Formats: sequence, structure tokens, C-alpha cells
Amino acid sequence: MKKFLLSLLFISATLTAQTVDLSYYLPKNVSYNQNIPTPKSVLGHEVGEWHVTHDKLVEYMKALAKASDRVVLENRGTTYEGRPLVLLTITSSKNHQNLEAIRENHIKATNNASVDVSKSPIVVYQGFSIHGNEASGSNAALAAAYYLAAAEGQKIEELLNNSVILFDPAMNPDGLQRFAYWTNTNKANNINPDPNDREYHEIWPGGRTNHYWFDMNRDWLPVQLPESRARIQTFHKWLPNILTDHHEMGTNSTFFFQPGIPSRTNPLTPKMNQELTKEIATYHAKAFDKIGSTYYSEESFDDFYYGKGSTFPDINGGIGILFEQGSSRGHAQESENGILTFPFTIRNQFTAALSTLEAAKNMRTKILQYQQDFYKNSRSSETNKAIVFGDEKDATKTNHLAEVLQRHQIKLHELKEDFTSNGKRFKKGYSYVVPMNQKNHRLVKAMFDVRTTFKDSLFYDVSAWTFNYAFGVDFADDISLSKAGVEVTKLQPKQGTIQQKSSVGYLFPWNEYNTPKALNAILEKGLRAKVAMKKFVNDGNSYDYGTIFIPAQNQELNGNELFDFLGKVANENHIEIKGASTGLNEGIDLGSRNFEAVKRQKVAMLVGNGVTSYDAGEIWHLLDQRYDMKLTKLDTQYATRVNLDKYTTIIVPNSRSIDKNLVEKLKVWVRNGGVLIGYRNAVNWLSSRGFVNAKFNKTKIDSIKNVSFENRSLQSGAQVIGGAIFEAKIDRSHPINFGYKNDKIALFRNTKQFIQPDAKSYNNPIQYTKNPLLSGYISKENLKELKNTVPFKVQRLGSGRVIVFTDNTNFRGFWFGTNKLLMNAIFFGKLM
Repeated sequence: MKKFLLSLLFISATLTAQTVDLSYYLPKNVSYNQNIPTPKSVLGHEVGEWHVTHDKLVEYMKALAKASDRVVLENRGTTYEGRPLVLLTITSSKNHQNLEAIRENHIKATNNASVDVSKSPIVVYQGFSIHGNEASGSNAALAAAYYLAAAEGQKIEELLNNSVILFDPAMNPDGLQRFAYWTNTNKANNINPDPNDREYHEIWPGGRTNHYWFDMNRDWLPVQLPESRARIQTFHKWLPNILTDHHEMGTNSTFFFQPGIPSRTNPLTPKMNQELTKEIATYHAKAFDKIGSTYYSEESFDDFYYGKGSTFPDINGGIGILFEQGSSRGHAQESENGILTFPFTIRNQFTAALSTLEAAKNMRTKILQYQQDFYKNSRSSETNKAIVFGDEKDATKTNHLAEVLQRHQIKLHELKEDFTSNGKRFKKGYSYVVPMNQKNHRLVKAMFDVRTTFKDSLFYDVSAWTFNYAFGVDFADDISLSKAGVEVTKLQPKQGTIQQKSSVGYLFPWNEYNTPKALNAILEKGLRAKVAMKKFVNDGNSYDYGTIFIPAQNQELNGNELFDFLGKVANENHIEIKGASTGLNEGIDLGSRNFEAVKRQKVAMLVGNGVTSYDAGEIWHLLDQRYDMKLTKLDTQYATRVNLDKYTTIIVPNSRSIDKNLVEKLKVWVRNGGVLIGYRNAVNWLSSRGFVNAKFNKTKIDSIKNVSFENRSLQSGAQVIGGAIFEAKIDRSHPINFGYKNDKIALFRNTKQFIQPDAKSYNNPIQYTKNPLLSGYISKENLKELKNTVPFKVQRLGSGRVIVFTDNTNFRGFWFGTNKLLMNAIFFGKLM
């Protein structure tokens, strides 16, 4: 078999160097409709000869839809770069004539156990290349779409009559385009498979991610990106029975299909889901055996985090299937298995796509029945129980969580009236009630799941994502449904207002999520603003630490202009601004030196080689999309030549050590008054180079006796903190914590940097508690080292400040609860 495989690979290399024929991919002994255009007739090149660009891919899909009565194309929106998010619905022409009725009956079966599913088509969602530089998937989509549109005969007719295929040819258009540009511009006429060639080493940040450098295969549950929102809307509209997710892995690998490692399946996933996945796998094995390609299953990857494409369906009544193909990274590359060619990788992806459809056709009734039973058994027996979440001082952040639930078609209600539970006040208009006895009960449980014990201690992704912690909202479960008011069908943001024109000045608390955006707009306008370092009462209204004061006098705008402008800011940011009738307060007065001036910020961030693009992209997205702040991205390749004096703040995301000349340049800049903010691994080199004095606890490995050679990697792997949630106590009077109303905060952590606390307690404004684990996995030894350590530290350096966070406060764009920590560091860093 191996000899046959290597021979096939070398033959493929010859094909790539000259011409590649479409028949290389397609099943044998099948005739094709001559009226359906081939990929080459539209693209100008054969599948696999070049990496298809997204624009050409879309043009081909349009051509298929125009020529075939089996194919309908829709555009579900656009990416950040304006590329269309197309979807092909592929089925028989007869089914197309009755498609909406088919969809309605399919959904009805998930709502009604008495519906007979035996004669219903099965719904299969096929998604390709959610990682743009794992391009064999989207290139295989060209051949797969052609086959489905053009193949003739009883076999294809039977398939299309009994299935509706939701065909997503490029789940990451921006990344795919970026990678295609790289590989095509570095392709030689004489294809060179040397792994050292530039073709196989794309430049930072690479094509894996979308425009803001997000890994979109982690966004199925948070749904923060436009690509995900389009995809999730389609998913819930149809509730597909099977969803396939085509990926790539290391060049020396073969082909993987699920199931993954059985012990790493989320316990909320039904056992039958994995049994069906394993049965489907027999179809993949048979198809790969037929073409002589090697593969493996159940030896890696997992089904734990529900935010991945191959796992998300498992908590929604479907079956998610991950495909991983060893990647050529370009057009042909040397590997342990011989020369791995791009056409060969495409053919494997194409084969898996068709074997999925074969399984779906043959297992149709069984899988449809499984989905129907899943929803029948999903409804909770606790018919009068609900959960509630909210933040009595932050309606916007609460609404963002409610938006996520509604995108997943989870029903929620207004609060009937204010109430208190476990010392937390839930306020009407600032809280939502989620009934537990609803169709998506299991999804609700998965989103708010708290888990600290696990069958397996290794995770391919995070071990916790509990949404109330992620959004930093108060939460109560097991409450009576009687507290629910009317169902919320359309979320309405809080109405922003300005109250009372003032000749003294204007005040707004720092609690709302959008207040940094409001402050930035005020400072960009050239207006003066101050921040309260202490609590006070003005006009009978209590104001907390961090309240913003905009004096009425000595401003660029006159009284009327200032009032009108602040009214616009309040309206756009859904905040409440109040005019002060007097400067005389209970506590500090408005003219007190305890109101510190806040300066307009010019923020830069290091990007490029050595910097983790995910972390950098999350910061860029936060400032650009959420807070409308300009961010200068300084590449490490040229940052040493830049005049840094124009910047007030420079952010260093997770990074390895950078050029020593840049280190010295940054040190001079900080000493002259700059604020440097470092994240995760940047803390290590900032400490070792004298920016900040941080002492670390040494990490230890759990003592496990009699570890076999076979399991040696499991011992070290179990020490990794892949992503868990921990509790810290906070000093709300410290500027880093302005805007937080509780004295504790939930922090996401995926590093093993344990900074020892300072001897002076006021230098530890954020400190882990004695029992910090809230949700997720951490080894016993690491938990011991984490207790009472600090995830944040600030230190003077000359006239400037160095601020470090051991972990990511902006994780995956949905950790709303800690976003304000970064904004506080930016606006108030010089006050720390």
C-alpha cells in the first residue's frame, strides 16, 4: 500500500509540473452534463494547477448556479474586506421546487416527535477552508461542486433526491485570498518541492485567519465575526444533520477523520452522536482504501469545545465531522511520505466530501431519527425553572450577551421586576431571563457550563468558556420562571441621554461598556476631561471611582455646542450624561485635585515576526470595531526606525523576545513618559530586560508514578493550562479596575506565569483568591502555584509606566468582561 501511495504522489508531482486533468479527482465511469461548465472553463486553469483566489472561486460558483437547476446561490453578507459570503444549496430540481416546504418540515420534525422522517431528505452542510491557508478544502470545493452539478446517472439522482446540501465553498474568504496570493506569487514554472523554498513560508500573519487575524474556527459559539454570523444563521435556519469541516495539518501527516479521541468528548454530547460518527467513518475508510490513500482516526483531536465547527453541531442535534489533510502548503513539498502534491491533497478532500454524502444517503433515516430524538429529549423537566444574567450598571455589555443567545435562537425574556439573589441585584432593563424548558436547552447548558472535573486532562482547545464569566455579568440559576416578563423578540439598546444643560460641567460613570468609546470621542474632539480618583455625590447622585467629568469652561466648544456634542456622544454610545448644577459635592468637589486630567491617547501596537497574530488581532479588533480608536500597527521589522515620541501608549501582545535595539528604544521611550503594556509571554522578556521587576513562582509537574514510555507525553501535556477561568479579588479604587462594580472578577488564563504579589497590598489591585478555580482544567500543582498570585503588575520606569498582564484580557473577541482592563491601562496608565 505504501509503495502504491508513494508512486501515486510522484505521479501527481509530474501532473502538477505540466497539466492536471479534472478526471484525476472525479469518480470513474460517470458521465457528465456537457452544458455544465468545468472549473477550467471559468477559472482559466485546472483545479490544483494554481491556488484558486476567492474572487475566481465565487465566479465559478455563480456560473454553476446559472447553468444548473440543481444549484441555487445566495450571498449571505460580506467579510470585513467586502468579500461575499456565498452559499450554494444543492439538491434535485424537484426538491428545489418545494425547498421551503422541505425546510419547514425538517424543522418541524425537531419540534414535534410525531413527524415521520422516513421520507424526508437529509440535510448536509459542507464547509471548506475556515482556515484560509488550509486551502485544499476550498480548491476541492471546485471539483465537488462540479460533480454535484454535472454528474449524471441513477447514483447522483438518488443522492440529490434524498438530500439537501448546503455547500459553503470558502468559510474564510479573506484568509483564502491572502494565502492564494502568497503561494501563487512564489510558484515557479519548475515546481520545487524543497521545504526551504519561500513558497512554503508565508509571511506574518499568514492566511489562516480573517481580516482581524481571528481563528474563525473558534467562533461558532461566541459568534462575534460577520463570517460566523452568516454561517450560524444558516445553521439554525436549517439545523443540518451532518456538518463537515475541511482542514489541513502538518505536511508529514496523512489524513484524519473523526471520531477523535473518545475520552475527550464533551460529556454533554450524546453517546449516540459518537456511535453515528464512527459508522460514518467506515464510509470514509472504504473510499480512501479505494484510491490508496492512508488515513487514521480516534488518535488525536477532540470534541470538547463547542465553539469549533466539528463540535458545534454535536450540541445542536447534528453530527460534526472534522477532516484534516496533511498540507502541501504550496504546490508540491517533500514529506516523510514522499512528495506531497497540491492535487493529491485536493483529491483526498474531494473523496471525503463524497464519502460523507454516501454515508448520509445510506444512513438517512437513522440520522434523521437521531436528530428528532435529540430535541425530544432536550427539553428540561424543570418546566418552571430559568437562569438570569445581567449587570445593573452596564446594559450594553448585558445586551451583547443577549445578542449571542438570540443568534443561537435561544429564547429570553425581560425581567418582570427587580430582585436580589445571593447578594446580586438584577435590574429590569439590565437583565434577562432564560427559560430552561426550551428547545435549545442543551445549548444553554453548554454555554453556561461550569466544570472542574474531567475524564481526560488533555485538551485540543480551551477547557472552559462559561459565558456569564466571559461577559462579566451577574448570574443566578435555578430561579423561578415567574420572574420572567415578556419574551424579547428584538433587542433594543439602552437609550442614551444627556440631562440638564450645565455651566459647571458634565458627568458620566465609567461602568457602561461603551464609556471608553465615548471618552475617546470627547478627547478626539479636543475637549478637556478628567477622571475621579475617589467616590462622591453630586446633586444627590452617587458617583463611583472612574467617573468622567467634562468641565463646561475653557473648552473648544461654547456652552450650546458642548451640550449638543455630548448629547450626540450619549446617544451613539447608549450612556447617560448628567449636567452638574453645582461643583460642591459630598466627598471630593469637582475642582478637587482628586480629579485627574485624562489626555488624548495615541496608541501603537507591535506586530510582525515574533508577535502572536491572534492576540494582536483581538486588540486591533477591539480598538477599531468596538471603540472607534485609531491604532498604529508597528511592524517589528521597521519599528527601530520609527520616532516613538508621538505615541502615548505602546502595546506588546504575546511575543517572544524582540530585537535588542528595539528593546533599548522602548526603554528610553518609557523613561521619557510613555506607557508600555505587555501581555502574556511579553511579561517574561520585559522582566528579564529590566522593564519591570516581577518575581515568578516556579511551575511544578504533578507527581505521577509508573508512567509508561507510551504515555510519557500525557504527563507533560496534563500540566498545560489550555484555557480555564479563575477568580480574582480586585481593589476598585485602583485605576486598573475603574468601572467594575463587584469586588471580584473572572479572568481567562492560558499561561503558567505566576507572578508573586508585592509586599505592599495596594500594589496588588488584582489578585487571585485562595480558591481561584471557577471553571476548566488545571493540574493540582499549577493550582497551588496560582493561588494568591497576581495577573497584573504596574511599575514606574523613569517618567513612564510599564503595565503587564499575564493573560489575554481580550480573548477571541467575546471576553467582554475584561476588555475594560486594557482600556483602563490605556486611558489611566499614567495615574497608576
